[in-house]
Amino acid sequence: MERADLELVLAIRQHGSLTAAAKTLHVAPPAVTKRLAALESELKLRLFQRTTRKVSPTADGEALCEHASQLLQGFQRAEAELRERQSEPTGLIRLAGTFGFGRLWLGPAVAEFQARHPRVQVQLQLMEQLPDLAVEGYDGAVWLWNLPGHRASEWVAKRLARNQRVLVAAPAYLQRHGRPTLPAELSQHQCLVVRENGGDPSQRFDHWTLHSNPSGRTKAVQRITVSGALSSNSGELVRDWCLAGQGIMLRSRWDIAGALQDGRLEQVLPAWSMADADIHWLMPWQARTPRRVRLLIDFLRDRFQGEPWLPRA
Repeated sequence: MERADLELVLAIRQHGSLTAAAKTLHVAPPAVTKRLAALESELKLRLFQRTTRKVSPTADGEALCEHASQLLQGFQRAEAELRERQSEPTGLIRLAGTFGFGRLWLGPAVAEFQARHPRVQVQLQLMEQLPDLAVEGYDGAVWLWNLPGHRASEWVAKRLARNQRVLVAAPAYLQRHGRPTLPAELSQHQCLVVRENGGDPSQRFDHWTLHSNPSGRTKAVQRITVSGALSSNSGELVRDWCLAGQGIMLRSRWDIAGALQDGRLEQVLPAWSMADADIHWLMPWQARTPRRVRLLIDFLRDRFQGEPWLPRA
């Protein structure tokens, strides 16, 4: 059985007429009649019932048509992918990202990617809440955590980079209030709390779970309830308060790398961190990912896997 045979049976089923199928396939009607008879003889099956008014598939013919449809779609996908490999990627990528990471790191990376592939357009939408990517037509999202509770058959999640939230404070705050030496001492300090996800009152943002893994020791976990006079749903505002010496903050390394490097902030309890803020690529599962999207995923993984926000020797 050849590809032309698959196209033949689908054309006959679609049009219900050998003559109409012949017109669609750009061949003479006798050729369709002859080829169908040869196919039925080869398979030793009756594929279509013929009347003076209509040609209808039998049960065997319907089963063959379903297989033919899947096989032809596979041919078409393979041909499209091979053509795509030989040409410059084109088209639109709709991408979602979080505000802070999007502005500081994702935006510049996307601009460089687009410069490398000038026929690709990228629409980057920054937001606080992860949208329904499939329903809203996004190709993917760069987000700061994975999607717990979503089956792998529905979602694709790739970690682009590791990241930690670390404790920091301005030198002025530490001079006035001292430096904690144990996690439990945080309860005696002014701690700046970020109330994310719209400030959901059911979430306890004042509960910090800190992890420690000193060399040669088993990882320890400390759950601390913190308090302070200032909190906000804006991470950037909380960072500004911290820079102004208002308290101790728990913040992602990528957001405060510059302030740590130039001394505007100092790390507090450096052996402890909250390791829950890895950076992920998220997208709904699909049978075939467009090449332009695959190229973007690879580019972002190469850009971020080395954690460029970490201090370099």
